[in-house]
Amino acid sequence: MSRAALLVLADGRFPAGGHAHSGGAEAAVKAGRITGAASLEEFCRGRLHTSGLVSASLAAAAALGLDPVELDEAADARTPSAALRTAARRLGRQMMRAARATWPHPELDAVARLFPKGAHQPVVLGVAARAAGLGADDAAYCSLYESVSGAATATVRLLSLDPFDATGVLARLAPAMDLVARDAVDAARRAVEDGVDALPAGSAPLLEISAEAHAAWAVRLFAS
Repeated sequence: MSRAALLVLADGRFPAGGHAHSGGAEAAVKAGRITGAASLEEFCRGRLHTSGLVSASLAAAAALGLDPVELDEAADARTPSAALRTAARRLGRQMMRAARATWPHPELDAVARLFPKGAHQPVVLGVAARAAGLGADDAAYCSLYESVSGAATATVRLLSLDPFDATGVLARLAPAMDLVARDAVDAARRAVEDGVDALPAGSAPLLEISAEAHAAWAVRLFAS
């Protein structure tokens, strides 16, 4: 297992398209729910324990080799918002392009053939981690870090938040990420024995509702 491969996959400069998405932060800023570092931290903590846990468990399960078709269906069932489903598949398609160029692997090719318009991003992330020789815990951490770092980076642009403050938020969230990553991997291992229904299905209704409203904006900085 290569620690360097983990750094490449988790790097914000990995060309997987995440820079174009705010993780719900743009809508939260407009609604006044994110106004600075403290509220950004609360927002990200909420993401970690709801949609973050779900995505991380899907990524970990894919890294363990569960059927990507079943996992993609499970991701669909856990994403009520059509806007978020569309965004997840768009990000999955871009992640697939980057992963196949970086770590060519038959499993990536097979998933690309099954989902020419893109599978859900966490599923692709898990298969990419597997192709890179990484484990379920690595996939979970990558997914969780992306779920909060994207929002933090977007808030720097949206509010001109000091980047040092945004990075401080991510550092303070590290213990929570450790706990959620452990839960995600435990759930993924249960799913190996019991099927995908054993994966978490935590919801974040406000994120879902905000995503639908955000998708209808005539002018926006981020795709989601």
